[in-house]
Parts: sequence; C-alpha cells; structure tokens
Amino acid sequence: MYPYYYYQGSMNGRQNDKMAADIAKAINGEYGAVQCYQKLSEMASNQKEKDQILEIRQDEIKHFQQFSQIYMNLTGQQHQAQMTEDCPNTYKEGLDFSFNDEQDTVDFYLDIAEQTSDPTIKEVFKRAAGDEQNHAVWFLYFLNKQK
Repeated sequence: MYPYYYYQGSMNGRQNDKMAADIAKAINGEYGAVQCYQKLSEMASNQKEKDQILEIRQDEIKHFQQFSQIYMNLTGQQHQAQMTEDCPNTYKEGLDFSFNDEQDTVDFYLDIAEQTSDPTIKEVFKRAAGDEQNHAVWFLYFLNKQK
C-alpha cells in the first residue's frame, strides 16, 4: 500500500474541502462498484466472465482502501461509504451501467489527479483512472457478446 502524505500548506481551505468532497464521492463510487460487481458476477454468462468481473471487483476494493486512507489523512476522519446508485437487476443492463460508470469515473479521477499538487494522491488517482478504463473495455466486450 502507498504511504500517504498530505501537505496542509499545498491547498487553501476551499480547495482542501473540494478535494475531500471529491474523494468522498470516489469512495462512495468504489463502495457501490464493489457491491454491484458482486451481484453482476453472480449473473455472468459463463465462468470466464464471472472470474474477470471478480478480478475487476478486487481492483475496486483496492481503490476503496487507497481512497479511504487518503481521505483519512486529508481530513483526520473516516468516511462512511454510502450506496449512491442501485445496480441494475439484469446482466445486460448491469454491463451497460458498469461500462458507462467506468467511463465517467476515468474523467473524474483524472480531474482529481489534476487538482492536487500532492504526488502520491496524483499517482493513486492516475493509476485508478487507468484501471477504470481497462474495466470499461472488459464491460464493453462482455456487452457486445450479449448482442
């Protein structure tokens, strides 16, 4: 796991509050993805897809843990993750939802990386954005196989 260092002097109060709010949103998103991908894996068409979705879920757990640690270091508090969206009830709708969510998340994480001068936070969010793009490709592949 990465060591997290946050330099209080690198942001003003409003920037710090926005960063904390964005990271809390990211934590909630990862928490929801972990729950949704468990459900999605149980609906998978075959074992290969199930295994890949569970591997993606493991990435989301890692992101959740990393973002939670960053949030704790930034605010001194633990963020209580919340489900902000419901996971669809069919496999095809779940794949479509997951593809779009992963694509949106890439841009959001890159924005967070650009907002900070902290090199560790920047690197964690850039790496997570790359993972999310990879996940989107898998969901698009599985979605196209459904057609």
